[in-house]
Amino acid sequence: MSLPAANSQGRNAAPARPPDAAGDQELRELLKRCSPATYEAARRFRQTGDPACLPAIIVGVIGHHVEPDLRAKLQEPDDNLRLIEDLGLDSLTLIEVAMLAEDVLRISIPNEDLAGLRSLGDVKQLVLCRLCNLPAAVPAAPESGPWLVADKAPGAT
Repeated sequence: MSLPAANSQGRNAAPARPPDAAGDQELRELLKRCSPATYEAARRFRQTGDPACLPAIIVGVIGHHVEPDLRAKLQEPDDNLRLIEDLGLDSLTLIEVAMLAEDVLRISIPNEDLAGLRSLGDVKQLVLCRLCNLPAAVPAAPESGPWLVADKAPGAT
């Protein structure tokens, strides 16, 4: 997946901000259970808005929520890694991943955008779209399971 440096209006995907102690402490607290590489990528992203930092952040945030015996699959992450089958994520865990990504990247990810996520590449594409204020480019949820968002399953209210 290629990551553009600017959105359609020619602005950086996220506004660059000078480092500040309060923001750095907040970021450390948010990512305290993630790898140091995840924290460094997030800090650099907040300072520069460089979308090249996104893969390390996304993989780190997902890795924090993956069972320890499956984390090795994220050592050399492939965009085709399946969230359910390969990484063992369920709908609740995916919502937790999205909430942490929202806090770290200072974006909003509507729950309905999570329904079509199937792979690591889908997550990267969704985050990039949200950063650039573009519509989500993730496929719609299938008519049959498995469902990542419970309200998309048959019989959900």
